[in-house]
Amino acid sequence: MRLDSAVVLAAGEGTRLRPLTKHRPKPLLPAANRPILSYVLDALVDAGVDDLHLVVGYQRDRVQDHVGPTYRGRTVTYHVQEKQLGTGHAVLQARDAIDADFLVVNGDEVVTAAMVEAVMDAHSTADAATLGVVESDRAAEYGAVSLDGDRIVELVERPDDDTYRLLNAGIYACGPSLLGDIESTARRAGERHLTDAIADRIRGGNAVRGVRIEGLWSTATYPWDLLTVARDLLAVGQVDEPERAPGIYVDETARVHDDATLRAPVVVGPDAVVGPGAVVGPDSALGRNVTVGSGAVVEGSVLDIDTRVGANATVVDAVTGQGVTVGPGATIPGGEADVRVGTTIHEDRRLGCIAADRADVGGGATVAPGSLLGPGVRVAAGAYADGVVPEGAEVRR
Repeated sequence: MRLDSAVVLAAGEGTRLRPLTKHRPKPLLPAANRPILSYVLDALVDAGVDDLHLVVGYQRDRVQDHVGPTYRGRTVTYHVQEKQLGTGHAVLQARDAIDADFLVVNGDEVVTAAMVEAVMDAHSTADAATLGVVESDRAAEYGAVSLDGDRIVELVERPDDDTYRLLNAGIYACGPSLLGDIESTARRAGERHLTDAIADRIRGGNAVRGVRIEGLWSTATYPWDLLTVARDLLAVGQVDEPERAPGIYVDETARVHDDATLRAPVVVGPDAVVGPGAVVGPDSALGRNVTVGSGAVVEGSVLDIDTRVGANATVVDAVTGQGVTVGPGATIPGGEADVRVGTTIHEDRRLGCIAADRADVGGGATVAPGSLLGPGVRVAAGAYADGVVPEGAEVRR
């Protein structure tokens, strides 16, 4: 059935993606060279949704400034979740604006219009809810689903074993009565969860439909996942820029020197500059107004808006925030390393480094694989940075 309204959940912080989320929410992190949220909104609009509702919370001004009052001609209504008290609580913030069946979509997962359309087509007024389901070997990391035909019989949040192969894709079609169910669902650790309300419906014998959907589904839980998201998007050419050659996508406003080399798959965003002798790619994404200096090498990396890579620098397996500078001759060598996120050590992750907004790696400096540079960090010329460097700190020789 056709659904006119969608509630997009964009209030979360994404603490496990620190330091990139220190000053901006997870939905605005880069998926290749565009924010994740842009892919979600495009999928909804392309699927025919006209009424967009964004639930915002953490750093909400940044979301509202990015999206604005309309998106591709569709009105956007904002609903504020003052405290992040679960996905169910987030949906309830928009309840006064909903009077018919509606969609709920996670704002921090890359989905396609075809996926949204499949969920809408499968949903009927007889269903309490309809969920998009993706086959994936990562189901144990997220929310797993068990199906009996087209009916969901079990929802399992982060199961303990890896026998589950169906993953909740975060695309829901909901009847308006589900809003009341959310409100009456027991809190878990002080939070209300949409999936708990749906699970209660399943246990009560109500019809909850599951529809297997195909296409690109990608999300980031940890910083290095942003590299995987970019690879996924580039592998299927799901980028906005025109294709200059097979697997090479370059915006019309970008300037790539005739002596530069772009290695597929790669995307170069608006107003980006790639200097003579530079090599960019494969599996690399340059955001708006990124500059890669002469003789520099960028491989397997995601460089966000206004990043500057100096002449003869090397950047491998890295993710940069906005306004990052990598000085001339600096080296981010890439490779596998142990990465500390909070109090947990994640072993053998392929990550050159994370350099959060406005970090500055000086000329001739080296950043060890697996390092996390917080916002505004300065690595002095010729210095060596390793591990977690907190916001505003300076690393000297």
